[in-house]
Amino acid sequence: MVLNLGRLRAILGKTLDRGAADSLKPIFNTASLVGFGAVIASLSAFALIRDWVVTVGGDNPLISLAVGTSLLAGMTGSASGGMSIALSTLGDTYLQMGREAGIAPALLHRVTAVATGGLDALPHNGAVITLLTICGLTHREAYGDIAVVAVLIPILALILLIGLGTVFGSF
Repeated sequence: MVLNLGRLRAILGKTLDRGAADSLKPIFNTASLVGFGAVIASLSAFALIRDWVVTVGGDNPLISLAVGTSLLAGMTGSASGGMSIALSTLGDTYLQMGREAGIAPALLHRVTAVATGGLDALPHNGAVITLLTICGLTHREAYGDIAVVAVLIPILALILLIGLGTVFGSF
């Protein structure tokens, strides 16, 4: 580094400038989707969806939790956005439902975390858009592969988790 200090100074500024410029698009994509999620959560239709979700799954709150969290992550296009909305609006409800059903809070947390990782990768997701932009691909060219890896497999894992959690409890 000492021998190349002059060269490093010359390219360091260019590298930092390019890095800062390249970071703006992902930041704006993510910020716009978080804002979109906040708007969705404020709509009166969201209250209808929230009230309906609690009834899904019959006696198994794990199914209801998974469906609700997945739908919220899909609507917002964000795993963290879906989880934060689900926990802030439905967290106490599901915790109470879990207690009544004898489900450990740790299992509720696992289901919530895994449930956010499926429908969050729908085509409007900021990370998907950023990935395709960086790779120079269109949704038509690459989304099929993304859907298998980031949507289908996490949903299958969620189904397995709910099945194992229902049979064995928290593990």
